[in-house]
Amino acid sequence: MLRLQELDLIESRGALRGLPEGKVLINTLNAHSYNVAQKDEAFATSLAKGGFLIPDGFSIVMACKWLKAKSQPIERIAGWDLFSCEMQRLNDSLNGKKRVMFMGSSEMVLSQIKEQCTRDYPNLDVVTFSPPYKPEFSKEDNEKIINAINKANPDLLWIGMTAPKQEKWTYEHWKELDILCHVGTIGAVFDFYAGTIRRAPIWWQEHGLEWLYRLLIEPKRMWRRYIIGIPLFLWYIWRER
Repeated sequence: MLRLQELDLIESRGALRGLPEGKVLINTLNAHSYNVAQKDEAFATSLAKGGFLIPDGFSIVMACKWLKAKSQPIERIAGWDLFSCEMQRLNDSLNGKKRVMFMGSSEMVLSQIKEQCTRDYPNLDVVTFSPPYKPEFSKEDNEKIINAINKANPDLLWIGMTAPKQEKWTYEHWKELDILCHVGTIGAVFDFYAGTIRRAPIWWQEHGLEWLYRLLIEPKRMWRRYIIGIPLFLWYIWRER
């Protein structure tokens, strides 16, 4: 079971620029992933022991304050914030052209990501890999993914297979990844950046209502996460205290 009080969370967007160099794993935590981790031990371990963790939700920030948790993030840091910070950092590097790899999602989404990157980050060489679309990968699937990542040897690696699959996969195969770069599990950011899913306008984001926007845009897919998930999150936080 995941305990919010015991987690080390990055406290601000500015702190993202101070992450150490080398092989670093960065995961995100929101109310939904916190809920899932209460019953998924492997997911809880992946989040608690998987490197750095960013508070991707106002609910997480407020809960940390209410619980007087070990970490006291002062603002929500979305997966999009992590993505933008890391991509710009790499694009502005003075040490030659850098390589970024996107592993996850469909060929169509990856193609749109690659096209968008050529406009936004012209100094980056983009490599992509679309894994099989299935609940669990076979041994052969995992070998192909790991080999593709190691062969690409990226300067930045994004994993986008939705939570909790992406976090558990990355944590499980961490030692097999022979790379020396930041690795982020950013899920929906793949679709946001590709333009296949609209992200909430700035006003909704700034007022902690991005979840409501997503619910209104995708009610059939999101209703359970928010209509049931929000009260469940509050119950878990109350129980943790």
